Amino acid sequence: MTPRVEQDILIDAPVDVVWRAVTEPDQIVRWFSDDADLKPLPGYEGALTFRNQDAGQTLTVHVSVQSVAPARSFSYRWLHPQGVAAGEGNSVLVEFTLTHGEGGTRLRVVETGLEHMGWSPGQEEDYASEHNEGWVVYLRCLRDHLGRQPLRGAR
Repeated sequence: MTPRVEQDILIDAPVDVVWRAVTEPDQIVRWFSDDADLKPLPGYEGALTFRNQDAGQTLTVHVSVQSVAPARSFSYRWLHPQGVAAGEGNSVLVEFTLTHGEGGTRLRVVETGLEHMGWSPGQEEDYASEHNEGWVVYLRCLRDHLGRQPLRGAR
């Protein structure tokens, strides 16, 4: 059985505020990546850049936006080689789903397609473990980020 990457969090903020935080580059860099070239447009090709200052390393991950349902869901593929169209077999699908609930917005993040990457079972398990742990940290950063700013409704 393929390991799963799946995390969710309840955020005390309206859906539209959380939506902007996961789809707008100026918001993404406040809780997730160090740089973000991303637009919520199907087919958009962009990148997320992560810097590890302590190790002096920079990782740029190319992303290909797959689907957008404003204020409901957003997905992109990542880990595909630059210059190659992202698809099943050369990338992992990352899906964000937002639902309004009591106490705010529930944000769910799921990564699928690990079984099509040509990785060994051990590599799949390592990826799933690292990314599940990572999403816990990043989603808490998102919740904390939104808790520190005035919450605005739809623009």
